[in-house]
Amino acid sequence: MKFIADGMLGKLTRWLRMLEHNVKYSNKLDDAQLIMIAKKERRILLTRDLELYQQATAKGVDAFYLDGKTEAEKLAQLAKRFNIKLEIDMTTSRCPKCNTKVKPIPKEKVADKVEKSTFSYYDKFWKCPRCGQIYWQGSHWVRIREVLRRARELANSY
Repeated sequence: MKFIADGMLGKLTRWLRMLEHNVKYSNKLDDAQLIMIAKKERRILLTRDLELYQQATAKGVDAFYLDGKTEAEKLAQLAKRFNIKLEIDMTTSRCPKCNTKVKPIPKEKVADKVEKSTFSYYDKFWKCPRCGQIYWQGSHWVRIREVLRRARELANSY
């Protein structure tokens, strides 16, 4: 399943990429460009803009309108509609920044790329082969897991 997200869904785009989904995103695309790309690349258009959603569906584009306020609510809506698994698997995760699949990287290869404390505390690292960003499951993962837990809870209550 491939998506294209409108300019209001930058945060959600990063979540979906971490959850393994191919999501095209740019806040510089206008409505006509979003619809054209969605149609040409057979992507599902995700939007918070009701007018864009209506235009897209009128033109035969598969689109989904999100009205959730929080990221957990939006993720729950998508999980329910598209049967999205709300668990991050780093072996299939994509770079939240550039949408490329991340790859494991040996710890010793990140020694000069991360803080000394990060290097000494964590053992597993991943690198984006395109943009070079290094990832690890640091303290921020407490919040990530909590948002996903809340989203699963909400999805089950719909």
